[in-house]
Amino acid sequence: MHIGASERGFTVVIPARMASSRLPNKPLADIGGLPMVVRVAQRACQSDARQVVVAADDARIVQACQSHGVNALLTRQDHLSGSDRLAEACQLLGLEADDVVVNVQGDEPLILPQLINDVALLLIERPEASMSTAAHAIESLEEFMNPNVVKLVMDARQWALYFSRAPIPWWRDGQSSGSFRSLPTPAPLRHIGIYGYRAAFLSGFPHLPPAPLETMESLEQLRVLWHGHRIAVHVTEQVPGPGVDTPEDLERVRQLLG
Repeated sequence: MHIGASERGFTVVIPARMASSRLPNKPLADIGGLPMVVRVAQRACQSDARQVVVAADDARIVQACQSHGVNALLTRQDHLSGSDRLAEACQLLGLEADDVVVNVQGDEPLILPQLINDVALLLIERPEASMSTAAHAIESLEEFMNPNVVKLVMDARQWALYFSRAPIPWWRDGQSSGSFRSLPTPAPLRHIGIYGYRAAFLSGFPHLPPAPLETMESLEQLRVLWHGHRIAVHVTEQVPGPGVDTPEDLERVRQLLG
C-alpha cells in the first residue's frame, strides 16, 4: 500500500463550469432548494475525503458554494478540459506529488460516497497505476448499443485495455440478421465518469499530446492509455444514479431527490 498517500487521505475536486450548451448555468441549477454543485459537494463530503473542493470558472459558482459552507476555488476560464481545471486546483491547494485526488463530476448529484472511497483506495493500493476509475455491468442491449454510453474492456487484473462508444467487446457469434440478440456473457461494462489521480500525474497530464484515438472517440481517458500509462478499474455492483446533462435529466433528478 502507498502509505504516505493513505495516511494523508485523499482530496475530492469537483470541476464546475458555467457554460453548457444543453443546460445553461448548469452548476447553479436548483435541486430541492440547493444549487446542483452544492448537492454534489454534500454527497462527496459523506465520503472519507479529508477535503472537498469545487474548482469553478465563475465567481457566481464560488459564491453559491461558499454561501452553503462548501469550499470553492476560482480557476481560469480558458481551460480546455476538466483535467486542466483539476491540475490548476492542485497547484492552488498546494498538494504534494503523491497526494490522491478524486475527480467527481459537477453534474452527478446522486454520486455514491462509497464509490468515491473505492476509487481513491484502488489508486492508493496500486502504486503502479497512474489513474483509477469505475465501471458497472451493462444490463440492457439498448444501453450496450448506445454511443452515448461509454464502454470499457479490461484484463484479468482489472487494468483498462480500451474505452469506446462502440459496443465492446464485439460478440462475434451473438448476432442474428446483423444485430445482437442479447448481451454477451460476462456482461459488458459501462464506464462511470469518476477518476482518481496522483497530483503529480494530474499536473503533467495537460502537457501530454492529444491522442488520435482520443480525438476519434472524443474520450479524454484514451490519451492516458495512448501514452503508456495504466488505469485501474473498480467494478461496482451498485448502478449510479443519473447525471444531469439536459433539462429532462434535471427534472428526473429533482423527482428522485423529492
